[in-house]
Amino acid sequence: MDLNQVLAQLKAEKEAIEEAVAVLTRLAMQRGKRRGRPPKWMSEVKRRGRPIGSKNKPKAPTKAQAPEA
Repeated sequence: MDLNQVLAQLKAEKEAIEEAVAVLTRLAMQRGKRRGRPPKWMSEVKRRGRPIGSKNKPKAPTKAQAPEA
């Protein structure tokens, strides 16, 4: 096992963790009502539309729509 390779991997993981902490810190500071367009870095993460697997629920028949027996 190459010690230099292990150190390089650990440094890369450390940078990724520090970046994640910075993003979460920015999110925590922005709690509260905001006006205007969200920042670009935040809007790239947001997805629009329905979640995968969601469907329209069938409506229950009302008394006016129920067939008479």
